Amino acid sequence: MKGKGKFAALLLLSFAIMLSGCKVTTKDEASNVPKPNEGTKEVTDTGAVDIELLGMSSSEDDMNIVRDQLKKNGFNVKLNMQPDYGSFKAQEDAGNFDISLSGWTTVTGNPDYAVRSLFKTGGDYSILSDPEIDALIDKAGSQTPEEFKETYKQFEQQLVFDKAYIAPLYRSQKAQALNKEVLNQDTVRISKSRSLPWEEVDFNDTSKRSKEPLILQSTMPVLTSLDPIKGNDGSINMINTNMYVRLVNLTDDDVVTSEGSLSLNHAIADGNSDYYFILRDDINFANVKDKKAVDSGDRVGGEDVIFSLDRAKDKNSVPDHRTFTLHEHIKNVELVTDVAALDSVKVSGSGDTVKAALEKGLDTKISGLVADKNQVSNKDGKYQVVKLTTTEPFPQVLNYLAHQSAGIVSKKQVESINTYDVAKFDVNKDIPYGDQNTVTEGASYNNTLATSGPYILSYKNDYEAVFYKNPGYMKGTKHEPLIETIKVRFIKDADSSLSALRSGEIHLFYGLAENKYDVVKGDSKLALQTIPSNAVSYLLFNTGNRPVAKSADLRKAVLYSINQDEILAYYGGNKFKATSTLSPLVDTGLELKADPAKVKEFLNAYKASK
Repeated sequence: MKGKGKFAALLLLSFAIMLSGCKVTTKDEASNVPKPNEGTKEVTDTGAVDIELLGMSSSEDDMNIVRDQLKKNGFNVKLNMQPDYGSFKAQEDAGNFDISLSGWTTVTGNPDYAVRSLFKTGGDYSILSDPEIDALIDKAGSQTPEEFKETYKQFEQQLVFDKAYIAPLYRSQKAQALNKEVLNQDTVRISKSRSLPWEEVDFNDTSKRSKEPLILQSTMPVLTSLDPIKGNDGSINMINTNMYVRLVNLTDDDVVTSEGSLSLNHAIADGNSDYYFILRDDINFANVKDKKAVDSGDRVGGEDVIFSLDRAKDKNSVPDHRTFTLHEHIKNVELVTDVAALDSVKVSGSGDTVKAALEKGLDTKISGLVADKNQVSNKDGKYQVVKLTTTEPFPQVLNYLAHQSAGIVSKKQVESINTYDVAKFDVNKDIPYGDQNTVTEGASYNNTLATSGPYILSYKNDYEAVFYKNPGYMKGTKHEPLIETIKVRFIKDADSSLSALRSGEIHLFYGLAENKYDVVKGDSKLALQTIPSNAVSYLLFNTGNRPVAKSADLRKAVLYSINQDEILAYYGGNKFKATSTLSPLVDTGLELKADPAKVKEFLNAYKASK
């Protein structure tokens, strides 16, 4: 799915390439960005409390609704409306807001991901520092689903109602529209959490697979990084998901599965701290030569898995590591070379051995385990098995392994590129693996990617990014990519993207807004697909340099001004109530209800304390 570089959390609607962005990365740079005049509206009631709402023009409807609700509850509202994500993030980093219109999509399908990066001290996107919140997050993360419901209820009570760190707005649907005259509708999946799997999409006319490209779209021509651990935002989530295979995947309804992953099977050992994965041997890394995809001949193996996950959990493995907190529960990753070790361990909640679980459904049972990936031969019973141990019992680790940041990179290739000293990294001199400039046409083009997934990015320009099928990816299986070429067109906004779909310029529009459903339904050549998503929109309070940072009373006055019924009515029932980012995943029974009396009470308390 802060979904999510830090905009994975901002209105992602789980589409990995549907947000606009600019490269503004430091608070110093951000503080030099002027605050806007255009789009700013102020109320002149001198008795009201001033509040500044930050958001993007793409969320103008939501900003207007929130403004009106706050205005009628005694606030002077100033709208700080930015045209794109880059300028929005600059304003946010500079602290030019009281409340920021934010969002989060839990793209891993587990509740820990819905809270850890957002609200834990030191989290990738957290601006909070609260020991009580931290303790509840850690406690719930170690519990089973039967146990963690009560803990997450306590967490939500603290986060929303007791301390009012956020004010929830709604939960969204996930929607996409496609040209059903061109694409086989049955091959286009829509998933609650995971990104669209490109390899399964097919044309109605299968003879076009090698002749014509599948054309998608994005509003973000600037790609954060093609190194999966260095980005977790809308510019690259879908791209990196389709360029790097993972140990496990998620089904459309968020169940962890080995289907279509690097693992043939996986098993959780008794105690919920050891996790085993038996690897397939039919994936090679792809490279680009003369702008065409080639099979490197280098098998994706256990050595690459260990390397990839070790660097994923180590925040110092690369400069600007953006996903390390997702993998902080990984203690150790190793290869198992003794078959007997698998026979001596039982599966969690079962009498079966780990060996039996890993062998389930295999054409050839395990006859030997090898340390060298070049010695693997699944058909002869020679496999590699990876064992992952967590710092504590943590079954949700599997969901994180399905995230794009756990994509498997080439140990050989990354080590050959990342020769710089991380502590002394010079952005003006050092070129890291996955730097978007290396795949951008022009003087800097030097494609050094080595991808383990079904596709590889050949090149990009201001108009489009061009991907080719990995010729060494699961050949002859149902997971072999069907379409040879995929193009992602960079289109400036959602309305233009929908127009491009209707005109035939693109084939699929992922991340359709609810107010465009009727347009799609009214076009006979288009099909609409929807599913309740894990995306939640909310207001995030400034915790640094504004009065709301110091006054819980002021935050609570904003909180109880929010009327979700009005918001849902505006969207015609295509939004759902939410209490926090947990709402799509855990029903805590808590609900926010607008309460003007409480608003007045908390505003008076705030004014009295000034």
